[in-house]
Amino acid sequence: MSITVSGMSGNELFCLAAKDYWPGEIAVGNSVFSLGLGGAISAFGQTLTGGELSNLSELISQGRHAAIDRMEEDARRLGAAGVTGVVSELRSLGGFHEFLSQGTSVHTKIAPARMFSTSASGADLYCHLDAGYQPIRFAMGNIAYALGIGAGLTGMLRSLARGEVHEYSQMYNQIRHTALARLQREAAQLGANSVVDVKLRMLPMSGAVELLITGTASHHPRFSTGPVSPEHVVTSELTGEELWNLAQMGYAPVRLVMATSVYSLGLTKSIGAVFQSMSRGELPEVTRLVYQARENCLELIRKEAQHYGAERVIGNKLMINDLGGGVIDVIGVGTAVRRLDGVEPATPTLLPQAIIVDRESINLEGSLQASTPSAAVGIRSKLGCLVVTAVGMMIAFGIFAAIVRSIMASR
Repeated sequence: MSITVSGMSGNELFCLAAKDYWPGEIAVGNSVFSLGLGGAISAFGQTLTGGELSNLSELISQGRHAAIDRMEEDARRLGAAGVTGVVSELRSLGGFHEFLSQGTSVHTKIAPARMFSTSASGADLYCHLDAGYQPIRFAMGNIAYALGIGAGLTGMLRSLARGEVHEYSQMYNQIRHTALARLQREAAQLGANSVVDVKLRMLPMSGAVELLITGTASHHPRFSTGPVSPEHVVTSELTGEELWNLAQMGYAPVRLVMATSVYSLGLTKSIGAVFQSMSRGELPEVTRLVYQARENCLELIRKEAQHYGAERVIGNKLMINDLGGGVIDVIGVGTAVRRLDGVEPATPTLLPQAIIVDRESINLEGSLQASTPSAAVGIRSKLGCLVVTAVGMMIAFGIFAAIVRSIMASR
C-alpha cells in the first residue's frame, strides 16, 4: 500500500472532503538561472540610475514561471486534479538564482478538464469554491527595482525640508501598481476574471529589491461570462473566510488598493526632536509627522477606491517603516468592495473547520528568518541609513570646503 505525504492539516482535509477532494503527494518544481555577465553589467548600470531593473525583472519572472510549470508537470504525473498551497521561493546558490515552487496535489472522482493550481490552503479553497470562485492557476506579478543614486540624492536633499518626499512616494506607488498590473495581465491571459488570496512580499536581492505579488487566478460566473481585459480583473487580498462572509452579505471585491506616503521630519526638526527626546515626554513634531503621513496614505486609498466605483475599503492595513535619517514610509493596503446581486455562497453556513487557525506544533527557530518580511524591512532600513550617511558626508564636506575657501580668500 502506497503512503502519501501531505503538508495539509486535519482541518484542511475536512474542508476538502466537503468538496469531494482528497490530498495526494507534494508536487515540486525548480529552475536555476544566471543573469549572465552582460545582464549583470546592465543591471549594475540601472542600479545607479534607479527605477526598474528590467533584465532582473524578466529573469525572475522567467525563473518563477519555469518552476511553476515543472511543479504542475509533477502533479500531472501524480494524476492530480489540482495543486493547493502553492508557494514561489527564490534562493541564491553560488552566484546563481534558484526558483522553487511547491504545493500539495489534490484528487477528485471527476477530474476537471483543466488541472488547476492555487495559493490557497485547503480551508481557503473550500471558501473560494463555495463562494463561486473557480481556481484556474497560480499567478504572479513582479518588479525588480533600485532607488538609484540620482533619485536617492534628490529625495534625500528634498528630505532636508519637513513634509512629503514626493520622489520616493511616486516611485514606490508606481512600482507597486506596476506589479499589480502585471498580475492582472497574467490572470486575463489565463481567462480569469478575478485574482483572490493576493499576497505582497518585498524580497532584497543583488543590491536591489523585488516586489512580488501572487494570488490565484479564478473565474466567478457573476463577474463576467467570458474573458475580460486586464484592468477589469477583480483583485482581493482577503482571506477565504472573509470572501465567503462578504458574499453572504451581498458584497463582492472590486480591486486591491494600495498607497505609499514617504515623509521627512526635516533636518532642523530632526535635530530638535533629538534634543527633545533626551527629556521624558511626547515628541509633538514626530507625532504630527506620522499622523500626516498616515492621513495622506488613507486619502490616496479613498481616491483610488472611488475611482474604481467601490463603496468602501475593508481589511485595510497600515504599515510604517523607518527608512533612516528621519524619513518614514507609510504603506496602506486594502480591498475595495461594492454590493453585487447573486454572489451568495452555495451553502448557508460556513464550516467551523474553515475558520479554525491551525496551531504550530513544531517551531524551528531561526531556520527561515532570512526570508521573512521583517528581514527585508531591516535591510531596507539599513540601505536608507547608508544613503542618509552618504548625503550627510557630502553636505559636511561641501560646508568644510566653503569654509576653507573663505579662509584662503581672506588671506
